[in-house]
Amino acid sequence: MLEKYSMLSFIVIITFVFISLICVYKSLRGENLGKYTIDSFIKYEVQSSDGLSRLYDYLQSTFSIEKQPVLSRSGWSNKREAFDAAALVREYDCEFRKDQFSVRDHVLDGAWTLVEGFSSDNRILYLHGGAYTVGSDVSHRPITYQIAKRTKCAVFALNYRLMPEFDRKNSISDCQDAYDWILNTGPDGLHPISAVAVIGDSAGGNLALMLSHWSRKPEIKSPNAIVVLSPQTDCTFQSPSMQRNLTTDPMLKPLLRRLLKMPKLTLLWLLYWQLGYKPSDPLVSPIFDELSNLPPTLIQVSSSEMLFDDSLRYVAKAKEHGSEVKLQTWNNLPHVWQIFDNFINEAHDALDEISKFLSINGLNDHIH
Repeated sequence: MLEKYSMLSFIVIITFVFISLICVYKSLRGENLGKYTIDSFIKYEVQSSDGLSRLYDYLQSTFSIEKQPVLSRSGWSNKREAFDAAALVREYDCEFRKDQFSVRDHVLDGAWTLVEGFSSDNRILYLHGGAYTVGSDVSHRPITYQIAKRTKCAVFALNYRLMPEFDRKNSISDCQDAYDWILNTGPDGLHPISAVAVIGDSAGGNLALMLSHWSRKPEIKSPNAIVVLSPQTDCTFQSPSMQRNLTTDPMLKPLLRRLLKMPKLTLLWLLYWQLGYKPSDPLVSPIFDELSNLPPTLIQVSSSEMLFDDSLRYVAKAKEHGSEVKLQTWNNLPHVWQIFDNFINEAHDALDEISKFLSINGLNDHIH
């Protein structure tokens, strides 16, 4: 009798643990995103070229496993310096004007990208990518310059606080504070604004979408336009392209392939610990938010990159919720190819599309 009771207790405990793990898994993962699909969007076909081959050779050598930083302060510092160095060898016909502002107990800084004849009334907040750990106003000069040149807008690239020294909540609050600041402040100080856009790539695209959702509060002026390039929208890693495009994404593969080998529950727990939020929290995974009444939004992504389905599913859900979101895709291009205008013409094509979209939504249009 005692043995039967012990066996029954064991079965009850195991069942309880199993059910608890399932509940924890579902809580961390959030809703099943597989139901969001879209077939109708703009597709640009890319042909092989010498420039594209040289670009992939460059990326393979730059983002190899051996060149990924170790988890130490010096490792991250070296990677950040390398990102900046790649931009510093380029030539620009503009002014990069440093600026800063105080927020509560700290100071935030960044740089304005200003071309001749810029309009201080039309401003763009640029949020750089870099997996929330690297990147700066310097590393992304190639793309802020190209945007400023095409639009004549004053483009401010924010240096939000980076992991691992700071938490994700810091990068989120920094972007919100910067948006509030840019609504009232231009390159020459306090100045009224006519139109504002937020642009971000990769991790910065995630932050730009977070700002887009946050700006729906009635007391906040909503951006005239949101533009995101290869954004991460889902921190639960549900997108099938994470695995499907592992071999065609030389930039993200070295960073993510070890994470993708983990058991799913282990990965979600690790992300919870690292992010300080459930991976399905809309603050870090915009796709889990309610997506109605969004500002006009343009998303550009390559079908060859690991974050491809992050974009498709976000657009599908946003359209289902009645929002105006435009999706443009290119094939056979790397993650955030727009920054490699010195290698491929497709970068210029994408930048021209961004300029057109901004013009349609109230910002200056000076396409070159």
